[in-house]
Amino acid sequence: MKLPEQAYMLRIFIGENDHYKNKPLYEQIVLKARELNLAGATVLRGILGFGASSKIHSSKILTISEDMPVVIEIVDTEENINRLMPFIDETVEEGLVTMEKMKIIKYRHRVK
Repeated sequence: MKLPEQAYMLRIFIGENDHYKNKPLYEQIVLKARELNLAGATVLRGILGFGASSKIHSSKILTISEDMPVVIEIVDTEENINRLMPFIDETVEEGLVTMEKMKIIKYRHRVK
């Protein structure tokens, strides 16, 4: 797949314990992006954060947090990302969703 120089990044901030159809929501979002043939997705697990509730989520040993912050980043054209948005609207009940324009420098995979 070739990406144009100008693309968009969709960023979805949710909790690790968020689920959809008995599976982790972050996994379901990535699988849906792959099903729609989007260019790529990455899931990042946070070590500290808070959201709209202002509740601190931390990975410190003395602090027990069962719902660590998770960020899903998806890069593709605006048109392709917009095809994913109905699924995001349906499944993300709590969190933050952002989109920003970006310049693609390099997008390649190894040839075997």
